[in-house]
Amino acid sequence: MSDVELGAVQERFADIVWKYEPVGSGELVKLCEKELHWKKPTTYTVLRKLCEKGLLQNENGIVTSRISREEFYASKSEQIIEESYQGSLPAFIAAFTSRNKLSAQEAEEIQRMIDSFKKG
Repeated sequence: MSDVELGAVQERFADIVWKYEPVGSGELVKLCEKELHWKKPTTYTVLRKLCEKGLLQNENGIVTSRISREEFYASKSEQIIEESYQGSLPAFIAAFTSRNKLSAQEAEEIQRMIDSFKKG
């Protein structure tokens, strides 16, 4: 799962699939035409590439994901923290909060998460 690398355009395409799945390939062409201004061959080319990467599958004209949106973005987040912050979540949070202040609600939500992980 962590070895699935997507460019920005492929991520936008995957987001469409995650939003509408299961989706017929013909309907996916229409969605991509509307949302991405793509022609049919572009849609099928990107679909084929993401199927080859193991992110999506197209069985009998029905497109679904093999990796959920949540799994994909969790893996991507872990990879960023590992590569950019030597695996240190506190270092990532320190870097993030140095430029983006947390609201009281966000801080409380994070504290609840920490407390639930300590208990569990």
